[in-house]
Order: sequence, then C-alpha cells, then structure tokens
Amino acid sequence: MSDTVKFHFDVDGSDFSSAGEASVTVKKKLRQLGYPPEVIRRVSIAMYEGEINMVIHANGGTADVEASDDEIVIILSDKGPGIPNVELAMQAGYSTAKDHIRNLGFGAGMGFPNMKKYTDEMRIDTVVGQGTTITMKVRF
Repeated sequence: MSDTVKFHFDVDGSDFSSAGEASVTVKKKLRQLGYPPEVIRRVSIAMYEGEINMVIHANGGTADVEASDDEIVIILSDKGPGIPNVELAMQAGYSTAKDHIRNLGFGAGMGFPNMKKYTDEMRIDTVVGQGTTITMKVRF
C-alpha cells in the first residue's frame, strides 16, 4: 500500500448505542487493507475510548483516520466544553462523568490513560468553552 487511505465519521453525541461505530468500521477497513492485527487492536481501542469521551462529555464530534504505510493517525474533534485541567484528566480513575453515565457502565476515568497507552503519540489541544481536538498516532 503506497497511498494514504482516509476515513471520516460524525460521532452522534446523543446516542450511546451508536458510540463505537466509527472504531468498529475502521477496524473492519484496516483488516480488509491488510494492516497487522496488533496495529488494528491498538487503533480500535484508542479510537473507541475517544468516541465514548466525545459522547459522554462533548455531545459528539468528528473522527478522522489517515492510514499510511507506516502509521495511522486518528484525529478526534469536538465543540464541547473543553478540558480545564488536562494533567488531571490524564490520571487513571479521574472522571467528570455524571452518575447516570456511570450507571450505564461508562465514565470510569480510563479513557485518556487507555488512549495514551495504546498509541505512540497523543496530543490534546483544548480550549475551555470551545472544544477539544485529540491527535493520536500508531506507528509500525
């Protein structure tokens, strides 16, 4: 494969049942394109965690994926409230999810730590009151 393949998804922030659809679709597409299973697993986990965060905290957003010969770049963008303290948000177990979200089994505070764990690079650009863009890279 010598060309970059791009995927774009709108993440619906009003429906938990559709959360994760983009990561499942990317997983299938990467498998069809012949990417290594471990790379697909890492991309799927990081992307799923990001999608769930967008649904829980930002009323959705967009997910863009660019897959090339040596890396996969995931860009998640939203127009949510932004993250007041990124360092705190990166701590395992820290969550601002409301009780009704936790009762659904989400909001355990492992989203950002898992996103960082399964990617080679993760950058968070956020402005309180304007939104957040997270760029993650998986290299191989």
